[in-house]
Amino acid sequence: MTDEKALIVIPTYNESDNIGLLVPEIYKVVPNVEVLVVDDSSPDGTANCVKALSEKYSGVHLLSRGKKQGLGKAYISGFRWALERGYEYIFEMDADFSHDPAYLPDFLAAIRENDLVLGSRYKNGVNVINWPMSRLMLSYCANMIFTRIIAGLPFTDSTGGFKCFRKKVLQSLNLNKIGSSGYSFQIEVNYLAWKKGFRIAEIPIIFTDRKRGESKMSTRIIREAMILLWKLRLRSLIHRNG
Repeated sequence: MTDEKALIVIPTYNESDNIGLLVPEIYKVVPNVEVLVVDDSSPDGTANCVKALSEKYSGVHLLSRGKKQGLGKAYISGFRWALERGYEYIFEMDADFSHDPAYLPDFLAAIRENDLVLGSRYKNGVNVINWPMSRLMLSYCANMIFTRIIAGLPFTDSTGGFKCFRKKVLQSLNLNKIGSSGYSFQIEVNYLAWKKGFRIAEIPIIFTDRKRGESKMSTRIIREAMILLWKLRLRSLIHRNG
């Protein structure tokens, strides 16, 4: 475990069934990190669960937003909160246990030699549990074919949301200009960090689909990601020829 301050940013919307179970599991494996839950005014009382957790764990914080604004804006709010308070390592992590807290020490070990560490479902084969075949094929093709061929990204998993940044990576990004969400938010942030020449590594993870609550995936999010890939491709061609 590093001595640098580390913060795990967890966006939530109706995750009361999960967050109360997840935070204790995080502190079992990485007791010195802090947790920021960015909640979009969940009607199921997620914020109240986080407030109760903060009474037991001093490192648990709540950032409440007035309405549901999407995953990308939730993470950007969390990133700003982290940068204002000087955290050196900032994580992205889902609330629904699809990201196993057991991998957190692996991220902290890898970030010592890198600027951004991506958790990859496809680095060592296909490591996804309980997804329907249609969704698995969509994700696999998006990562192993589309993001590589269209945008040129060299990673096996560019759409995943389990990752760890050094502070300087987020400081280098113009967060005001990142307007995408869902899959496309992950692709855009990875692309910008890669283009800036930061050291980026992937570590293998096993991804397990949520057991509680409802998935936030939609056809709009998928469509947005595909449009973004072509925008990144065009941007790359313009810069190459400029």
